Amino acid sequence: MPGSTLHEDSFFFIQAGTLCSRTPVTCSSGTSVVDLARLMQKHNITGVIVADGEIPHGIVTLRDLRNLVATAPESLHTQTVADIMHPGLITILEQDYLFKAIFTMAKHKIHRLVVTDNAGRITGLLTNTDLLRVQTRCPLYLSQEIETCETFEQLRAIGRRMSEMLEYAINTGADTHSLISLIAHFNDALTTRVIALMEQREGISLPEGTAFLMLGSEGRGEQTLRTDQDSALVYADDLPPERLPEMDRFAARLVEALEYLGVPRCPGNTMAINPQWRHSLSEWKEILTTWISTPKPDNMVNFGMFQDMRAIHGDHALQQALREHIITTTHQTALFFPYMARNIVRFKPPLGLFGQIKTDSSGESKGTFDLKKGGVFTLTLGVSLIALEKGIMGGNTWEKIERLREQASFAASDLDVIEDAFSFLLSLRLRSQFKAMKEGRKPDNRIDPLLLSEREREQLRQAFKGVNQIIQLLKGHFQLDMIRG
Repeated sequence: MPGSTLHEDSFFFIQAGTLCSRTPVTCSSGTSVVDLARLMQKHNITGVIVADGEIPHGIVTLRDLRNLVATAPESLHTQTVADIMHPGLITILEQDYLFKAIFTMAKHKIHRLVVTDNAGRITGLLTNTDLLRVQTRCPLYLSQEIETCETFEQLRAIGRRMSEMLEYAINTGADTHSLISLIAHFNDALTTRVIALMEQREGISLPEGTAFLMLGSEGRGEQTLRTDQDSALVYADDLPPERLPEMDRFAARLVEALEYLGVPRCPGNTMAINPQWRHSLSEWKEILTTWISTPKPDNMVNFGMFQDMRAIHGDHALQQALREHIITTTHQTALFFPYMARNIVRFKPPLGLFGQIKTDSSGESKGTFDLKKGGVFTLTLGVSLIALEKGIMGGNTWEKIERLREQASFAASDLDVIEDAFSFLLSLRLRSQFKAMKEGRKPDNRIDPLLLSEREREQLRQAFKGVNQIIQLLKGHFQLDMIRG
């Protein structure tokens, strides 16, 4: 899905019907003004839509009642809504865009619009408060808020609002690529602001000649709602030894601050606070060479985590040096790609012979399957490995697929199937995690197929076929049948 992003401007093309936060309170034209006042009091509102049936044809506001009391109080018990309402109600269709709603309100100097369907029936009410709600959920607005935060507490509060913005983006039809890009954008913005506050308020900074690296899904910019901290540090070979404690202190404080913001620590301790993930450039090159040349399970797992590393802060030249070393060394090691591919294809989708979705048969996870191990892992690492063989590093899975498509290295139809599978599985993972959060549960990668609709289960089966597609692609391209042992 090339070029698919959720830009600030796209929010102005949200349809009005998706923004209505309430059903308008209505009354008939024959309602007495006393009953009208009671209706306003009951619902604590300042305006009532006049409608006979479902078709609106006027509005009465608190100002109209005030003017009646001030000019003709003696007629309060005889006047009806028809006597004081404003006819010729200004409305907007539910499929009209947000920019039209904004323009209409500004042109007529009003604060609310009745939303109707094509037959003129009321479907909702759009207010200036709803428009403000849109603004505060726009990426640009939240980005500006993050940049002006002065405390970690403020950042934490904004971090909690990100899920609200994501729900809003989902409801307005944003595609999976755009949603994942938004999450990555805000996680980067929060991390960058944390680093700035650490320096401004606590005097903790990363020394020159070092770089803080994001690994795994964070390195690819493919985080969902449940992403642990996966990080590393690299420093120049000539960094003075006396500067190393500064680097250690920076790593410890950043991991602690991110945890406070709601980003959990990596259970496997793959973090920059762990000395095993904190080395000089030369040391990292030696470690990477060992991982690449010795295809043991642990080495392949570690390499799979590290290969998508991305410097989010510090000296980006160190990142480039590591990437160049990875490309050179992997291409000089004859068996690296086949052995890495063989490790990846072990993770098969839970799809039975006749299309049934297989789940765990016992334990706490009974009746569910792991979406990450059953598909996402195979797709992301498989695409990364194929891209690496073609000299491509950096970017997310969609971007790598697009670059492979541009190179015409593989059949476009195969890449389309793989891309569609990846997009659906990440969409399912994101929606499942979001539902868990709303229900007060801890987001994870477990999916219960019985909770999916029949259409979703069929889409899942098709996505698993896409996972099998990359497995077959890896087997054929790297001739895995020729490997023994």
